[in-house]
Amino acid sequence: MPNKKIEKKEEKVCFVIAPIGEPESDVRKRSDQVFRHIISPAVESLGYKPIRADHISEPGIITSQVIQYVVDSPLVVADLTGRNPNVFYELAIRHAIKKPLVQLIKKGEQIPFDVAGTRTIQFDIHDLDSVEETKKELINQVKSIEEGKNEIDTPISVALDLKILKESENPEQRSLADVVEAISELRSGILSLEKKLSDPASIFPPEYLEFLSRRLTRHPIYRDYTFEIMEIIEKLLRLTKSKKFDSSEMEMLKERLMILRHRMERYLHEI
Repeated sequence: MPNKKIEKKEEKVCFVIAPIGEPESDVRKRSDQVFRHIISPAVESLGYKPIRADHISEPGIITSQVIQYVVDSPLVVADLTGRNPNVFYELAIRHAIKKPLVQLIKKGEQIPFDVAGTRTIQFDIHDLDSVEETKKELINQVKSIEEGKNEIDTPISVALDLKILKESENPEQRSLADVVEAISELRSGILSLEKKLSDPASIFPPEYLEFLSRRLTRHPIYRDYTFEIMEIIEKLLRLTKSKKFDSSEMEMLKERLMILRHRMERYLHEI
């Protein structure tokens, strides 16, 4: 019987970029939970072996090995929670080479503006339903990547592509660069607007509203007006602290302020 050649199957590695922290620290415990309960079961079900920087046991310089994993791994999952500098350094390398990547962040944390254009899965490690939903979403994103459904565009890759187009000797390519840049700026503007609408505190910081409130108490002579303005400020403070944008309530407050301003203008003309 002829000997059959046994082909060694290449291991698919999913490198996990995450804040690790010191042993026994809260950062390490949280990172371990995310790795163990979300990332590992999700990527292992698709045939990937998850590895984090502190799991690397080969001899050599750890920084070089981490960068090699970031560059060579067929899949990277990045946990952006806590805005760790090492995480964003490694993330930038992955962005530059334009290879498959999935971003995660703790629910309630703000996604940094520079990477807000890349779809990011939000999770709550203390909520079992959220953990299950995150695993499903992570699996779906990886499947889409494998099927080529998700085009990999990152802020760095877009900037590099634009640079090449702008420096082209072809006038049509230089014109295309202007169009692409305009679209990118418009998209950034929409993302910024969405962020503000979903977070009223970015439009009306509570500190500013509290400053206005203190300022108004210095003018007791206009007590009737200040009372109404203070009531509006209190409502705005509740809105901003609730982290919810209620367009109908904001419109109502805007209308009240306009009526109040007209009343004060009439009052000023009379005195």
